[in-house]
Amino acid sequence: MSKTDLSAYNNNWYPPTIGAPSWKRLLWYGTSLVFFESAWLPFNSLKIGLLRAFGARVGKGVVIKPRVQIKYPWLLSIGDHSWIGEGVWIDNLCQVQVGAHACLSQGAYLLTGNHNYKKASFDLMVAPITLEDGVWIGAKAVVCPGITCYSHSVLSVGSIATTNLEAYLIYQGNPALPIKKRTIDQ
Repeated sequence: MSKTDLSAYNNNWYPPTIGAPSWKRLLWYGTSLVFFESAWLPFNSLKIGLLRAFGARVGKGVVIKPRVQIKYPWLLSIGDHSWIGEGVWIDNLCQVQVGAHACLSQGAYLLTGNHNYKKASFDLMVAPITLEDGVWIGAKAVVCPGITCYSHSVLSVGSIATTNLEAYLIYQGNPALPIKKRTIDQ
């Protein structure tokens, strides 16, 4: 039986600039610490302006609460009137798209990277995440790499999406399974 050999780990295939030069990444880390990851600055318009300055595509009416972590804003797109709740972590090693009128509740985690446990070298794997319009990711829920949450799907509190979520279905558990249809009253 083979063993994991982390000394063989090599992710040279992953671009070192990740879509931005070193100075921009360093400037983002400082900006993120002061304006996003802390709780002292609740001003939403400043956060939106900073995200846009760093290359994020952010629609109108977006709300970003305190203590939010975003790895690389230049790999992020957020549609109109979406909400990013307190303590959300968008770990976007590649593209993350959040549609319009979507909600990421407190402590939700969007994870675009993982490791290949089948390889002795534990290689890095990345895959984009797409949340279509009207999606709701519940508090402390996790969306895994490569997942698409289709229109108005719901991932309930503490659940983990390891497969795509179909439109207008509510998912629960680990791994998340559909439990019922989502209906929206007018």
